[in-house]
Amino acid sequence: MSDAYERERQNNSRLDELASKVSALRGVTIDIYDNARDQHVIDSTSETFSSLGTSVKGSATRLTRMAQSGNKIAILKLAGIIVGVVLILYWIWHLVF
Repeated sequence: MSDAYERERQNNSRLDELASKVSALRGVTIDIYDNARDQHVIDSTSETFSSLGTSVKGSATRLTRMAQSGNKIAILKLAGIIVGVVLILYWIWHLVF
């Protein structure tokens, strides 16, 4: 009877060791998944900023062509929009900080 009890105790001990190893492996797997997901977010953000840069470059080119054409009303509208955006950003900046 004593041998059976000792074997059961050893089995329980090894089962606990195995459970802790499985738990550690699960933790490592979750960390790897989180790291891979974060890398995907970084790549996506990089692509978004690249697209934004292309968009801003195209807009700047169109604004340059418009300014060179000499359309004074369009230039005044653009100046008004820029002043309005700066004032709104200034107001938001002081509201938040």
